[in-house]
Amino acid sequence: MEFIETKTILQKATHSEEWFGIDYNMNLYKGCCHKCIYCDSRSNCYQVEDFDRVRAKKDEIQILNKELKSKRKKGVIGIGAMSDTYNPYEKQYEITKKALELISYYKFGVSIETKSNLIVRDIDIFKEINNKADVILKFTITSADDNLSRKIEPGVCVSSERLKAMKKLSENGLFVGTLLTPIIPFITDSEENIRNVIRLSYKNGAKFVFSMGGVTLRENQREYFYEQLDKTFPKLKEKYIKQYGNNYFCYPLNKNLEKIFKKECEKYGLLYRMSDIVKAYKKEVKDEEQLTLFYNTQKEG
Repeated sequence: MEFIETKTILQKATHSEEWFGIDYNMNLYKGCCHKCIYCDSRSNCYQVEDFDRVRAKKDEIQILNKELKSKRKKGVIGIGAMSDTYNPYEKQYEITKKALELISYYKFGVSIETKSNLIVRDIDIFKEINNKADVILKFTITSADDNLSRKIEPGVCVSSERLKAMKKLSENGLFVGTLLTPIIPFITDSEENIRNVIRLSYKNGAKFVFSMGGVTLRENQREYFYEQLDKTFPKLKEKYIKQYGNNYFCYPLNKNLEKIFKKECEKYGLLYRMSDIVKAYKKEVKDEEQLTLFYNTQKEG
């Protein structure tokens, strides 16, 4: 494990309501070894060289401690947007675990996205945080079929293992759900897959399923994606080039998928709108509503 220099860990989140209402962002690792064929974080705009090589940040727990201590405003800290914080190195180094302990100590909330079942190791810490702040845990599940999952996400546990981890977290009273993102045209965009991911999410304790639709393709990310298509899905690259050209966002061709997605979520009582998900997991929102109701009741009385 290489440890690289860094000055800061926490960044103020922008457009927070568009991504689960987080107030701060942090990535405890740089790079990712999951080798997902569609990963947007490979894009040149993020300037992560040698993306498949995982690196940690020197003295980051000490730096994080100082930053959390100095923050006047509490809030939810998003982890894992650029690099899965539960990569295989986390078993040995426990950087995420130590960061979560600090988050709990300073009474911040946490929002995590992952594809790893290692997250269940930290259930007790999540429960501690949940007693005093907001917790939302998200599993990326793009395919209900493990064989397909192995092809498009070869460096991480298969979807069924993520669902088992989701169920365990849910059974411990934690707010969990699915990121059905991306939906990859010609690969995971079948109606059957959409229905199955939503059904399995519900079955394993999810409170929500969120999707952004298609897959993004931009400089460097597109080249890697096409290389992987040539290896695993022969002749599919030509189909993409013909259909999408140099488009940044590639939507599935089946226009019924959005309707099916919403209908299936509503069928199982799962949230799917960002605003509804944020409102459901944030304690301060609920508290404010209760105080307003109490005030109005007293005023009327």
